Amino acid sequence: MALSAGPLKVCIVGSGNWGSAVAKIIGNNVKKLQKFASTVNMWVFEENINGRKLTDIINKDHENVKYLPGCKLPDNVIAIPNLCEAVQDADLLVFVIPHQFIHKVCDEITGRIRRKALGITLIKGIDEGPEGLKLISDIIREKMGIDISVLMGANIANEVAAEKFCETTIGCKILENGLLFKELLQTPNFRITVVDDADTVELCGALKNVVAVGAGFCDGLSYGDNTKAAVIRLGLMEMIAFAKIFCKGQVCTATFLESCGIADLITTCYGGRNRRIAEAFVKTGKSIEELEKEMLNGQKLQGPQTSAEVYRILKQKGMLDKVYCCLLLLQKSTASVF
Repeated sequence: MALSAGPLKVCIVGSGNWGSAVAKIIGNNVKKLQKFASTVNMWVFEENINGRKLTDIINKDHENVKYLPGCKLPDNVIAIPNLCEAVQDADLLVFVIPHQFIHKVCDEITGRIRRKALGITLIKGIDEGPEGLKLISDIIREKMGIDISVLMGANIANEVAAEKFCETTIGCKILENGLLFKELLQTPNFRITVVDDADTVELCGALKNVVAVGAGFCDGLSYGDNTKAAVIRLGLMEMIAFAKIFCKGQVCTATFLESCGIADLITTCYGGRNRRIAEAFVKTGKSIEELEKEMLNGQKLQGPQTSAEVYRILKQKGMLDKVYCCLLLLQKSTASVF
């Protein structure tokens, strides 16, 4: 599908911690690549920060002081509070919002984007459809009628923004589209591998948060590194089994050896927000919602909600007896939140 003849216009749909880190990469890259328009729109959910609009702060001070403080954004990244205005005339859409908001966002912009636009989702989560599992990419694809690639990897946002070396994985249905997004997003310190196993890449990004909740419980209960290693290993095996059951196409086990698989799993189980909140949940006795408000400064947690969704999907299919330790741990997390 041919894109517009001129430079490709990019819009980032989302502006949280990860969205702002990605905005720094894209903003700097498009300045150097003639294939892309030099200005990048970023949709920002408007908030008031000490009497100033967050969009005004980003556009004047070039810093997302709430979600990525201390990191200067390129001056060609323009914060726009109106979603429809932000996506207008965009050729490439980068979705990076909490997964629970994807339906609302797609409904708002469907019919308002270029017919030949392409998208990539960096959203780590899944949804429940009438028949069980629904991938976020499928929701976007079906609602908006555009091709969607996915990007998942061991990418803690603050470290990416600080330009510390890391890898990531793009999964795509159409190889040339995945390679286009690689060109947009890759840097010397943010290295990208493109694979054609898109559904597996996306499921890795969602399911690793469930395992991270289990790893956090281990830390909170002081079970030690041996138990935590077992949770991670068994969690990986369950991720593979889940993907083989629920993915529409053929699952390549080698995909789990990419950054989206084992690397992201390890990073999240040791350094991610889901692990931190789960540990605090055990130690403080506070609810997940309370801890999210206290510890995440407005960011949204994905692990507990994904755990609940996975649990209900497995229960619907009569498969609760097919999983091991992580199921017991996610039962505990879902009971606390839902």
